[in-house]
Amino acid sequence: MEFVIKISQFLLSLSLLIVLHELGHYIPAKAFKTRVEKFYLFFDVKFSLFKKKIGDTVYGIGWLPLGGYVKISGMIDESMDTEQMAKPPQPWEFRSKPAWQRLIIMLGGVTVNFVLALIIYIFASFAYGDQDISVASIKGGYLISNPLLLDLGFKTGDNIIAVGKTEVVNESDIRANILTAESITISRDGQQQTINLPEDFLGQLSTSKDRSLFDLRMPFIVGHVIDTLANKSADLKKGDLIKSINGASVTYFDQVKDILQPLKGQVVATEIVRDGESMLVDLQVDANGMLGIQPGGSINTFSELGYFDITRKEYSLGESFGVGYDKFTGQITSYWGQLGLIFSPSTGAYKGVGGFKAIFDIFPATWSWEAFWKITAFLSIMLAVLNLLPIPALDGGHVMFLLYEMISGRKPGDKFLEYAQMVGFFILIALVLFANGNDIFKAIFN
Repeated sequence: MEFVIKISQFLLSLSLLIVLHELGHYIPAKAFKTRVEKFYLFFDVKFSLFKKKIGDTVYGIGWLPLGGYVKISGMIDESMDTEQMAKPPQPWEFRSKPAWQRLIIMLGGVTVNFVLALIIYIFASFAYGDQDISVASIKGGYLISNPLLLDLGFKTGDNIIAVGKTEVVNESDIRANILTAESITISRDGQQQTINLPEDFLGQLSTSKDRSLFDLRMPFIVGHVIDTLANKSADLKKGDLIKSINGASVTYFDQVKDILQPLKGQVVATEIVRDGESMLVDLQVDANGMLGIQPGGSINTFSELGYFDITRKEYSLGESFGVGYDKFTGQITSYWGQLGLIFSPSTGAYKGVGGFKAIFDIFPATWSWEAFWKITAFLSIMLAVLNLLPIPALDGGHVMFLLYEMISGRKPGDKFLEYAQMVGFFILIALVLFANGNDIFKAIFN
């Protein structure tokens, strides 16, 4: 069921972004009386799942969900329709239109993606507000389990003071700045210290089997007792809070492993709190030093128990415009920065590039419209920025040649554009194969 929910969100988001992006090309093309021959969601290699011709345009759905396209008459694109391009230009063709009209048509897709992201951020801010965790309120610091972070000098219990030059106020500040940070300032036992990150930190993190960073420490709340193990018949209920094991206090779930290791095979008295009342339960520790209990609880429960404070902000419609705009511009700046790291081999960030599986994985396993819209806004920005790269076969490649034409007054020849389109297409295929190959490599070896 979780897979169905994730794939449904993935396909819905992808379809929405593709259709609106292509509409961004379609609408100005029609406005400038340019013929649009095909409008497709997904690619129709060999056959279509659905197609219908209305006027001059065939509307359809392909079977290969790797994108979509509009085929505009008289335009050198991925269709490589050289037969049409060999004929004399017609008034309704793209190549017959003034350069400024062609530029608007080509920029239409990314413009729609940017506008869509901005609209989502504005109305998501109004509908959902913002929820965050005050870093100053976090009890017990962070859980550090990744060997990479441990080797750099981080320890469980550290508090994060700053990421790079940005002072950390809320949890989101860590996530927003960690990818481009060169150092992290922590507080340990009341003393501050700065830990420098290696230049290839992102590369090392991407190839690590454990890619966790700074996790919140949480209490040991019973979520599920595995029914094949010794404690399946123990007097435990979902939501029970485990306070001590064999007399040793359990404040955080990460303490349990060390407590249980010397107790393998023993029955231990365990203090739990249920409905505000404390009681003792005998539990069996198995030969591996485990109780067979999966932890549970929610972020709200942890906050109610005093582990950290949740901050909530609600915005009026007027306030949402400013808040949404700040989120929009901040995300664009962040993504451009990430691209810069990816194209700098010394950072190793290219090892973290992912394809369709990586996008699929960011959707939650439970349906959440709030998460769906926020992820869709991010993907819309990502799609727009990537399409602006000056690679022939992408919108940015066409824009690059159009700007050259407008500045120099000389239009690149059709043959040159055909060859450039072919080169760009192979570059694009190589990037897609690389990104999805990274997904496969991580799935097999990590």
